[in-house]
Amino acid sequence: MTPPKPAKILETALYVGDLDRAEAFYSEILGLERLQRVGTRHVFFRVGAGVLLLFNPKETEIANPDARLPVPPHGARGPGHICFAAEAAEIEAWVEHFTARGIAIEADFNWPYGARSIYIRDPDGNSVEFAEPWLWEG
Repeated sequence: MTPPKPAKILETALYVGDLDRAEAFYSEILGLERLQRVGTRHVFFRVGAGVLLLFNPKETEIANPDARLPVPPHGARGPGHICFAAEAAEIEAWVEHFTARGIAIEADFNWPYGARSIYIRDPDGNSVEFAEPWLWEG
């Protein structure tokens, strides 16, 4: 029997070196609702129906035989990427929001089908994109 194709992404993970700094950015600058934090290991945020997981790879790359749940070790190095859906007017509001806070817009352009994207960097260098939700419909 062939399993069904996955229908949606439930969670997305980024890896950060400074959990306090990342938590401040994603909660205070992006306004995300914090769901959970465990020490210097991870902090999780609600994003619509999904969850953004921010992990400290120094802690998640190491297996913990005493862990309550058997989550396998994982981690990544270097900048990752996430894209948040935003309508045209919302993107313009984000541009104003970031500019007022001295956060550089790394790129601002329209894709071949016309959808607009803007890119910034989080404090750990991860690429954070805001794009019109119909970006992949072209």
